[in-house]
Amino acid sequence: MRPALHNRPLRIPAHAKAALRILFLAKHALGDGRPDSMDGNHATYHHELLTTLGAIGLNVTPANDYAALFARPDADFVIPLLNRGGFQNSEMLAPLLLARHAMPYLGAQPIIRGLSDDKHLMKVVARHQGVPTADWAVYRSGDPVIAEPAFRAERLVVKPNASSASWGVAMVDSWAAARAHVAALHAQGHDVIVEPWTPLIDVAVPVIGADGPWLLPPMAYLPDDPRQFRSYEEKRALVETADDPLAPVDDPAIVARLHAQVRPLVGQLWPFDYGRFEFRYDPLAGRIAFMEVNLSCNLWSRKTISRAARLAGMDHEMLVETIVAHSLMRQRLLCPDQVRRAA
Repeated sequence: MRPALHNRPLRIPAHAKAALRILFLAKHALGDGRPDSMDGNHATYHHELLTTLGAIGLNVTPANDYAALFARPDADFVIPLLNRGGFQNSEMLAPLLLARHAMPYLGAQPIIRGLSDDKHLMKVVARHQGVPTADWAVYRSGDPVIAEPAFRAERLVVKPNASSASWGVAMVDSWAAARAHVAALHAQGHDVIVEPWTPLIDVAVPVIGADGPWLLPPMAYLPDDPRQFRSYEEKRALVETADDPLAPVDDPAIVARLHAQVRPLVGQLWPFDYGRFEFRYDPLAGRIAFMEVNLSCNLWSRKTISRAARLAGMDHEMLVETIVAHSLMRQRLLCPDQVRRAA
């Protein structure tokens, strides 16, 4: 059964589609959709999203370098997906440059992006909001002290504190191995977070902007072997792999609990245009614990947010147009009444 719509898709009026000049900034914006040797299917994603924006009827110009933002670009609105620029916190540079030009752009304010990308700080926010959160320890780059965490666990997950797509993640069976990986990541300039590992179910709650925050159906990640984590190479299809093994969370009570935990977190970050809130669910004990949030997450049609949107009655084009329309509306490039009438 299709879930009831607690919100509704948005539409950009035809006159606005014709008039607005949009700059699409992404590493592989000028590619042809073929996977990249380093970024894998991220190149396919960038090409698909550019193609989708054009299919919606938007006037889009692609660019693939931060230099496109050094001077104020000849555009009305920017979609900045450029990250992993070869330096720390590169995902914040495009929003900061756009803020300098006072230009509207898709996503969230730079200070909110910084907070959401810092896994440690988001866990602090979650606990302050009363959201159950698993134990963790943070080790900032430049701090010579790498002390053993207060919690105990048979296995530990060690990863960059601002990692994405499982880059730099290690699962280890001793503190000595964990400490060595922390030191190795510090040597590359990364802050590090260490968490206990448990073979539980990862659950994501996508949230998009529409007429306010729209909590889409939660999606559970159900691998064949829950004792293994999915590597960066697998997530980017640099090795042979199938689509993410995702399934909707069907238990209404669990959905209600997840949404109840997401809402106070959304309240601390709102307004933003789209994101994914991630939890660990223990079906035997009934526990749900917050892990992290990814604002401006992957919008590829084969990933979580688009697959959840289909459950809510939206195809990929409808999802992308709703997200862009919300951003245009909240930044006053479009009147809310115009967007709602078009919808």
